[in-house]
Amino acid sequence: MVAAHLTELEDDAWRGFLLTHDRVWREVEAGLSALNVSMAEYSVLALLGGAGRDGMRMTDLARRRVMSTGGFTRLADRLERRGLITRRPAPDDGRGLVAVLTADGRSLLRKAWEVQHADLRRLFFDRLDEQDLKDLSRIWARLRPDPSSHGPDDGPTRRQPGPRP
Repeated sequence: MVAAHLTELEDDAWRGFLLTHDRVWREVEAGLSALNVSMAEYSVLALLGGAGRDGMRMTDLARRRVMSTGGFTRLADRLERRGLITRRPAPDDGRGLVAVLTADGRSLLRKAWEVQHADLRRLFFDRLDEQDLKDLSRIWARLRPDPSSHGPDDGPTRRQPGPRP
């Protein structure tokens, strides 16, 4: 039988997660907005930054962003109009498209990483000790979707290469 209510500990843990997520998200979003980058745009730029100079297929980007193909295409259109990405035919089959960061896109992503990493340190990492971080890493690993479920990738939450503050 499922309990009708959360225990006090469960409620504290859940509310703590939600409040922390909301606060960190809003402040990171505000930092990125100073660069004229939305969180959705940042996540695509970060995925492409992690993909390297070969870029990533548009369908894979859309899947990892958990967006419809049409919604993702509009987002990619905006990034391309801003000169941050280019799209070209996929080399393996020619039917699909691959998105690649431009020099301007890489430059903006480096700045965004610097802002985001500084914000994450100030809001999150600097408030935790090494054991706290190990505990969180262990917990997040336990909560990852089962790989056999074929759900979306973790996307931009994975560690991205880039400058460190």
